[in-house]
Amino acid sequence: MGNSSPAESFPVIRPLQYRDLDQLKQWKPECIDAGEGVAQEIICRQVEYLRRWYGPIKVMSWLPKPLQIPVLTFVAEQQGRVLGLIQVSPVNVGRSTWQVDHIAVYQDKTAAGLSSGYMDVGSRLLRYCFEAVWEARTWLIEVDVNNRLALGLYRFNGFQPLAQVTYWGISSEQLAHLAKREPDLPNLLPVNNADAHLLYQLDTASMPPLVRQVYDHQIQDFKPTLVSSLGQVFERWINRSETISAYVFENQRKAAIGYFKLAISRDVNQPHWANLTVHPAYTWLYPELMVQMARALQPCASSELRLASLDYQPEREEYLTQIQADPQSRALLMSRSVWHKVRETKPVSLEGLQLSDVLSGLQPAGKPVPNQIVWTREQREGRSETVGWQGEGLKPRRDIRRRGNADNAPDDSPSCP
Repeated sequence: MGNSSPAESFPVIRPLQYRDLDQLKQWKPECIDAGEGVAQEIICRQVEYLRRWYGPIKVMSWLPKPLQIPVLTFVAEQQGRVLGLIQVSPVNVGRSTWQVDHIAVYQDKTAAGLSSGYMDVGSRLLRYCFEAVWEARTWLIEVDVNNRLALGLYRFNGFQPLAQVTYWGISSEQLAHLAKREPDLPNLLPVNNADAHLLYQLDTASMPPLVRQVYDHQIQDFKPTLVSSLGQVFERWINRSETISAYVFENQRKAAIGYFKLAISRDVNQPHWANLTVHPAYTWLYPELMVQMARALQPCASSELRLASLDYQPEREEYLTQIQADPQSRALLMSRSVWHKVRETKPVSLEGLQLSDVLSGLQPAGKPVPNQIVWTREQREGRSETVGWQGEGLKPRRDIRRRGNADNAPDDSPSCP
């Protein structure tokens, strides 16, 4: 029997360090267990990204929180070998909801005794994040419906389905056909910080209550911060992309009824991405906003446009099917609440209080029991005529009876003739 300490039999979860990058570089793609081949390619690109930009990311982690890059990476290490990797990031500015970006386990067949299972290492990485990220009250994950291994991992760790996501692709020929028409958008305005409350109201109206509660968006989520602005400049320089955004303003209601954000890629091998939000009462905006985006993509229309739709947006899916968009992949959006981090205090409202609840402490503890009546000397002298009165169930006192006998005794004082 081998002598192995408990510290060596289980992997240790800790933040990513610089010395781990050399091991991550040596990971073979065929040994990375992320559930699907596409996920393995994403993990390989992410490892290369960490190796290239580890220095700037580490330096920015020392800055104040508003200037930090809100991405955390943890690894699972056993006997000096990195067995797993997980990357998480916040969804909103308040950091009450976080999402799992990537998770992978390295199945090293050559190292005896170090080939841990995907479920074991993945569960330890997830549970460590649930405890270490103290700000997170809710967690999100988006996983492909065909990735059964990852689905089993997240279901095992308490994730429940929230919505179904479908990713659509619109070819360059279809974009050129849509761009032939002039869009009917008289109140299309560019987005700035002053319009954050309008976009927040639009986002709130376009989501069901359960999804809205999970995302927990605030007005600050629609105001670009310094880090996000620098990130867009950095992404434009690295990925050769450009981002434009606009919204449709309704004059009578003084509200935003439609919004789109378009990431235009200058690389012919990379697709364009669009984020589209439409008020449920103004579904006629889908064709108009799609035409507007198609016209904006005409200078570089050689790549296709990709956007997503959720199962609570049937009008969007119906329109995309009508223009013969290609449903490329389907994913499942899942969520998990960390119950011990959620405040369970019941809100107290004075309007809902009843008088019986307010005066509950003033109610008698039991039925009152009658007691004997004790008279003082002055009361006995002043109430001598009421000697014969007795309370119900009370006996006359001895001094009262003596007083009665003394009243009937002969008077020794001299009488007048």
